[in-house]
Amino acid sequence: MNKKLVYLQPIPVRIWHWLNALGIVTLIISGAQIRFPEYVPILSSYREAITLHNTAGLVVAISFSVWFFYYKMLAHSLEKTYVPTREDLTTGLFRQAVFYFLMYFFGTPNPHHPTPEHKFNPLQKSAYLLIMFLLMPLVSLTGIVLMNIGPMRELVLMAGGMKLLSMLHFLLACSLCAFLFTHVYLATLGKSPMAYIKPMWTGWEEEDEHEGQGKHDDHEVVDKRQ
Repeated sequence: MNKKLVYLQPIPVRIWHWLNALGIVTLIISGAQIRFPEYVPILSSYREAITLHNTAGLVVAISFSVWFFYYKMLAHSLEKTYVPTREDLTTGLFRQAVFYFLMYFFGTPNPHHPTPEHKFNPLQKSAYLLIMFLLMPLVSLTGIVLMNIGPMRELVLMAGGMKLLSMLHFLLACSLCAFLFTHVYLATLGKSPMAYIKPMWTGWEEEDEHEGQGKHDDHEVVDKRQ
C-alpha cells in the first residue's frame, strides 16, 4: 500500500475558511444573545452583542465576496468545484449517503477520492451549493437590511415588515447553525478524527492508494511508502 499526500487546499482557501468559520461562530454567539438576552448573557451588554453581530456579519459578507471572486475569477473552478454533475445526482448522492449512514461504520473506504479538481463528494457539492449560493446570500441580505432599517424602510415594508424580516433572518441563521454542526461531525469521519481537518491547516491530505487503484493525474502528489 502507498500513502499519497495530495495538495488540496491552497493558502487563500485556508485563510478564507478559518476567517469565515470564526465569523459564523461569532454571529451564532452574538445572535443567540440578541434573540434570547435573558438566557444567553455572554457579552456584557445587549448593545455590545448587536455591535459585535453587525461587525461579524459584515466580515462574513466581505469574506463571501472574496471567496466568490477567488473561485470564479482566479481559480476558474467555481462550477466544477461546487455544481454536481449528472452522475453525482443520479448515482453519486445515493452512494455517498449509504457510505455516511451505513458503510462507514463497517470500515468501508470512502467511495470518493478527493483531488484538487474534484475536492468534494456529491453530497458535499449539493450541500455547499445550497449553503453558498442560497443560504449565505439570503442571510447576508436580510442582515444588511436589518442593519439599515431607516434608509431601507420602504424595502422592509415591501418584504412584509420588520417582524417578518427578523423571523426570516433568524430561521435562515438556524439553518446555517444546523449545517455547521453537521459539517463538523462529517469532518471527523476520516481515517482519524483529524484526517479531514488537518488539510485545512496544512493544505495536504493523506490518502491510501491500494494496489491497482488508479493514480491521480495533473495535480501535485507526494508518495510515502508504507
